[in-house]
Amino acid sequence: MHGRSRPKSFYVLGAFFILFVLFLYGPMSTIFILSFQGPEGGLTFPMRGVSLNWFRNLTEKQMVGDFAGSFARSFALGVIVMLCTVAISLAGGLAFRHRFRGSGVIFYLAIASLIVPSILVSLGIGLQFRIIGWDTTWYGSGLGAHLTWTLPFGLLIMFAIFNRFNKSYEEAARDLGASPWQVIQHVVIPIILPSLIGIALFGLTLSYDEFARTLMTAGTDNTLPLEIYAMTTNVTTPVLYALGSVTSAFSFVIIVLALGAVTFVRWRRARHGSDAGRGV
Repeated sequence: MHGRSRPKSFYVLGAFFILFVLFLYGPMSTIFILSFQGPEGGLTFPMRGVSLNWFRNLTEKQMVGDFAGSFARSFALGVIVMLCTVAISLAGGLAFRHRFRGSGVIFYLAIASLIVPSILVSLGIGLQFRIIGWDTTWYGSGLGAHLTWTLPFGLLIMFAIFNRFNKSYEEAARDLGASPWQVIQHVVIPIILPSLIGIALFGLTLSYDEFARTLMTAGTDNTLPLEIYAMTTNVTTPVLYALGSVTSAFSFVIIVLALGAVTFVRWRRARHGSDAGRGV
């Protein structure tokens, strides 16, 4: 059985997958390599020396660009969007477990922003704030614009989770005298916790690198994507590549932490289940 040769389709699909990975990560690897150039390095190959000069340059005062400030704003906005996305998605998922009047209309309104061009959403929110007389800021109008992007994903995930949720756990808890809030706190949330971590990851990463919906809503203070875009017109050194490498590494760290949290939750759940089976 082990000696059977693989069909030709396996190698064709394998080659296609490798090409896809190269297409996906090729530009990122190019930026990563060029960010390690020496002090005389440029924006293209061939490389001129190898050093950490441009990474050190990120910590110095820049003539153009506000790296630290834009990163802090993007990260703070991402965390706020993440918390709002998780809370609203959980509440929406619980609400939609039972049909109510107007639920279909609310559902389609909630996900409608996915089919509207992002730049139009940004323009509309920016104009609305100006008509009301409010200033556009990254933490005000920017927050609203980002939620139009992250909430539909969070809601769709919660709907999928609750569609296959086993209600017998809740019924057992109620039979034991648990209140509705205790059922949610001690039964529902622990079961769906890995999904909530996934929604949090979506909320943070989608907000952290969002450009189009921030363009007309950030006000006078740039987030990191806007700052990088502005730098492409006046920065001609690999410091831009170093910034891209650092932000990409930060995104990967967030993803690894989220996957680690999901793995830990599942391991802990499996351990408690085995302990309960042994009567511990």
